[in-house]
Amino acid sequence: MNAEQSGEARREDDPQRVQPLMRVASPVVRFARPTPRLAGAYDTFDPRYEKIRALRTELLLRSEPGDRAEVIALLSPRTGDGRSQLAAELAIAFAQLGRPTLLVDADLRHSSQHLLFSADNKDGLAQAIAHGTTPHFQPVEGSQHLWLLTAGPTPDNALELLLNKRFAALVEEWRESFDFVVLDTPPIAEYSDGLAVASLIKRVLVLSRARHTPYKESRDLLRRLAAIGSQTVGAVINHF
Repeated sequence: MNAEQSGEARREDDPQRVQPLMRVASPVVRFARPTPRLAGAYDTFDPRYEKIRALRTELLLRSEPGDRAEVIALLSPRTGDGRSQLAAELAIAFAQLGRPTLLVDADLRHSSQHLLFSADNKDGLAQAIAHGTTPHFQPVEGSQHLWLLTAGPTPDNALELLLNKRFAALVEEWRESFDFVVLDTPPIAEYSDGLAVASLIKRVLVLSRARHTPYKESRDLLRRLAAIGSQTVGAVINHF
């Protein structure tokens, strides 16, 4: 059995696995729809998507055993590294294994997942944390196993919200309700929000962009992650 088959089958003996979804998900208004930028949602033979699938396999090989979700936060030093698109593409790839997957936009500064998915962003993660309300998950058109939680309108206290115990409680609910959870975050060189997420999630995929991200900033990011005890499960150099 290869890594992807293992990732797909590792919880098939637990038919109650996805039942918590009904408790944490709120009624939805409409489907999120992937834009053409997310080619993997429409064309599984797209050259870039082949690389995404290879990355998915590597992450499955490094996943932790057990019956809780594989939760990964994507971090990078700068705006323009390609972090948000990779998070979306990776979530799509995980969902295509036929397992319940959640994509969370934890970039409460300059959110973009709602743009990549043409999704409603009136009520998102920021509001769920601030008001203690049920998160508004949006199903993704064309993928019955993928849900999106947008960031919501930009709050004045983004970092404080991500440090709030309500966010930690939400993450624990997601660990029980999904097989895969992927979180997008703000650039580390500009904000500390990503470190707050990484300190909670513990498993991080680090991204840099060729001819864009200074080596010093990537090295500093790895140092800061080590200082807070987060595990770097992989490092990606984006050439797109």
